Amino acid sequence: MFIDARTLEQDHVIRATVCIIGGGVAGLAIALELDNLGIDCCVLESGGFDPDDATRDLYRGQDIGLPYRFADGCRSRYLGGSSNCWGGWCRPLDPWDFEARDWIPHSGWPFGLRELAAYYRRAQSVLKLGPDNFSPQYWEAAIGRADCRRLPLPSGKVRDTVSQFSPPVRFGKLYRADLARARHVRVYLHANAVNIETDQPATRVRRVALATLSGRGLAVQASQYVLACGGIENARLLLASNRVEPAGVGNGHDVVGRYFMDHPRMQSGRVVFSRPWARNKLFDIKYHYMNRAVAARGVHVAAQLALAPEVLAQERLLNARVWFNSAFPGEGSAAAGALYRCKQATLHKEQPGWRLGSDLATMAAHPLDTLGYGFTRIMQPRWLIKEVRFQAIVEPEPDPDSRVTLSSDSRDSLGMPRVRVDWRLGRNVQRTFDRTLAIIGDELRMAGVAHVAQGPALEGGPWPSSLEPEGTWHHMGTTRMHESPRLGVVDRHCRVHGMGNLYIAGSSVFPTAGANFPTITLTALALRLADRLADTLRQAEAVMAHGDGAALPA
Repeated sequence: MFIDARTLEQDHVIRATVCIIGGGVAGLAIALELDNLGIDCCVLESGGFDPDDATRDLYRGQDIGLPYRFADGCRSRYLGGSSNCWGGWCRPLDPWDFEARDWIPHSGWPFGLRELAAYYRRAQSVLKLGPDNFSPQYWEAAIGRADCRRLPLPSGKVRDTVSQFSPPVRFGKLYRADLARARHVRVYLHANAVNIETDQPATRVRRVALATLSGRGLAVQASQYVLACGGIENARLLLASNRVEPAGVGNGHDVVGRYFMDHPRMQSGRVVFSRPWARNKLFDIKYHYMNRAVAARGVHVAAQLALAPEVLAQERLLNARVWFNSAFPGEGSAAAGALYRCKQATLHKEQPGWRLGSDLATMAAHPLDTLGYGFTRIMQPRWLIKEVRFQAIVEPEPDPDSRVTLSSDSRDSLGMPRVRVDWRLGRNVQRTFDRTLAIIGDELRMAGVAHVAQGPALEGGPWPSSLEPEGTWHHMGTTRMHESPRLGVVDRHCRVHGMGNLYIAGSSVFPTAGANFPTITLTALALRLADRLADTLRQAEAVMAHGDGAALPA
């Protein structure tokens, strides 16, 4: 059921067993799972079914660290959340991403990959992926094309990996009918959470205050609460809810908002393939992204290169993923940008301010760039490629000084303090970028795949550098998971330390980020949290029914 919060009476109180704040991937995955389990819940979505400028403005803030764009086009504040602007890349984290590594301060999850394995399999279905199989051998055989072969990697230092693509699932569209007919879910649109109200010792949430942009003031009272607003907004709401605890809810040890992470993405070097490998599409983003040629079993896939875990340990590096990026005629031109935006529109990706007419005029004004870039993208002739470069994303180090804070002098139209994002990257990110590309370059030369000219080194230079990192808009870490409340905001079950009925969902709970795209992992964690909530409620009912003093799960 959908309800427009703007139609409710002033001071109306919504009552539910579980209140989920946020209608993105994590929030809707939990809501749909709770509906299947017969548990009453409400979902609070800030926006409506489509984007609007007034709601989008609530996301805006200031970047005060590395140059970093984190609002328009990077997040979507309407039903479906950031699934409205993601590209669909999916791959589970590597087993060692969960481990404490002595060369990476603050690394390690409270549990390993085995804990999430069953939930990853369930997430495959939610995200409309293919079989639970990420083996390069499997997908090479399934595709069965000469131009989609795995690369020879003789030394064992480099490995190939495969990601699957979600269609991509736009949660607000694909699951709208399910939510509309759900018996146990009510979705409140245009309902903005503005304060988490706790009891006086700040050990339980009493209710959540809501506001609409039309001026309504509302509230929610529930047994359990889940905060699922994303890696920036989760921290923002906790910090702003400071009427009982001056530092904010769950922030007794000044951890909320710290350890902000995103995967830096950079291009470098020059790759000249030998003739047998010059037409391979499997590892090139210009050819493998949503390409019917690089697909099997109804699933689009892409391959990337990475270092073997023992090499990461020997070299004391962060994790990374590397692929090739071919440069086409017209690359970087205004016409190429216009063509790219038009393609994104066909994928129903939110692009604030996009106008088809404007881009058509741009393409008409630059016919050579339009034809050159468009022809190469559609027909894929290798002979027109200007050059091929490496593209890499690198695991960020968890850094307590990379953080999200609140502005002291800027507020949005609801009166909420705007955010200040201080994105920082450590020296090991630079070193990982340099060494990973060097080792992969050596491997390609040794295997006779390509000649590689390395780009300028990053290590020892300043941030930003001549190779300025671009974010991938994977907002992680700001309410990180740790067994100790001094080092994390939530425990292994995603419950806020010291709070009896407040949980957090999404990538903000990631202690480390790995080098894989986060959506499948945050979906797996959301499904795990739904099971946890169901167990907690069942045990509470048992205590109420029998009065036997049985303990609730810690």
